[in-house]
Amino acid sequence: MFNIIGKSKIWFALSLTMIVLSFAALIVWKLDLGIDFKGGSLMELNFTANRPEQNEVNQLLQTAGVQGNIQIQPAKDTSYIIRTEPLDEEIHEKISTELKNKYSDQYREDRFETIGPIIGRELKTKSIWSVIIVLLAIISYIAFAFRKVSAPVESWKYGTAAVMALIHDLIIATGAYTIMSHFMGWQVDSLFITALLTVLGFSVHDTIVTFDRIRELLRKEQHKTFIEIVNDSVNQTITRSLNTTITTLLVLVAIFVFGGPTIKGFVFTLMIGITIGTYSSIFIASPLLVSWFNRHNNS
Repeated sequence: MFNIIGKSKIWFALSLTMIVLSFAALIVWKLDLGIDFKGGSLMELNFTANRPEQNEVNQLLQTAGVQGNIQIQPAKDTSYIIRTEPLDEEIHEKISTELKNKYSDQYREDRFETIGPIIGRELKTKSIWSVIIVLLAIISYIAFAFRKVSAPVESWKYGTAAVMALIHDLIIATGAYTIMSHFMGWQVDSLFITALLTVLGFSVHDTIVTFDRIRELLRKEQHKTFIEIVNDSVNQTITRSLNTTITTLLVLVAIFVFGGPTIKGFVFTLMIGITIGTYSSIFIASPLLVSWFNRHNNS
C-alpha cells in the first residue's frame, strides 16, 4: 500500500510548480479569444481541386477589402477556416466575387457566420458565470451528501477541498491550452468552455468516489486514525480512477490524431484536464482534508 498522504508535500509542490508555469504562460502569451467572445466573422472554404497556398488566399481577402487580423487555418485536406474582423454583407459579396473570378467553380463556401462584439461579451460573461455556478453547485451537493459526516472533518470541507482541486485543474488545463495555442494558432471558443465544464464533471466524479470511501471507512474502521483511513481510501480507489482515465484517454488520443483540426483544441483540453483531474482527485483533494485535520488538531 502506497503512503500517498504521507508524501502530500511532494504533491503540493508539484501542483504549485504546474500552477506557476500556467500563470506564466497566461501572462506571457495570453489566451487568444476567438470570435465567440470578441466578435468577428468565420468563413469555411472548401476547394474541390488543389487547395491554394495560404498566402494566396490571404492576398485575395485583402484585395476584397478585408482589414485587420486575418487567420487562415487548414481544415481537412481541401478546406480553409478563415477568421477575420466582423465583415458586413458588402465585403462578403466582394470576397465571393474575387473567389469566383479566381477559382470559378472549383470552390464552395461551406460556412459563413458573423458575431458582433456585444454578443461576444455576453457569451464571455455567461461562460464565466456558468463555471462559477457549477463550482458552487458542486460545493453544495457534496456538503449535503456528506452532511452526516461531521467528524473529524466538517462536511463543508469535503466540498471545499473538491472545488479547490477543480480550480487547480482549471488553471493547469488553461495554462496548457495557452502554451499549445501559442504554437498551434488555436483560439478560445465555446468548445474550450465546454471542455472545461466536462473536465469539472469528470474530475469531481473521481473525487467523490474517494470521499465516499472515506465516509464508508469512517463508520467501519473506527479504530484507525483519520490519516490512515484517508490513505486507505485513496489506495482502494486509485486503480479504478487510473483505469477509467486510461481508457478515456485512449479514445481521446485517437480522436486527436485522426479527427479534424477544428476539434483538436477541444480534445487536447479534455486530455490534459482529465489527466490533471485524476491526479488532483488522488494527490490533492484527499491530502487537503488531512491538512485541515492536522491544522485543527495542532491549533
